[in-house]
Amino acid sequence: MKATSILHVENERVVVTEWRFAPGAETGHHVHAHDYVVIPLGDGVLRIGSLETQLRAGESYARSAGVAHNVVNAGPDEFRFVEVELK
Repeated sequence: MKATSILHVENERVVVTEWRFAPGAETGHHVHAHDYVVIPLGDGVLRIGSLETQLRAGESYARSAGVAHNVVNAGPDEFRFVEVELK
């Protein structure tokens, strides 16, 4: 099952996307072309590669461009986050 995305803003500086994951939903393998920040909108568990990470609402994290990965909702409830890619 695929996660769904809603594009909120795209301009010459940023891309802002809201991601929604049903339990077990995933993004599919991808590589970010830009550095990015993820802002969780609730609490949940995501599996990125073989690592499961507990995320908390509002506790953001940043990653650099270029790493191949797949993101899976490993929790029992819907999980949402906002992703801000920096161009």
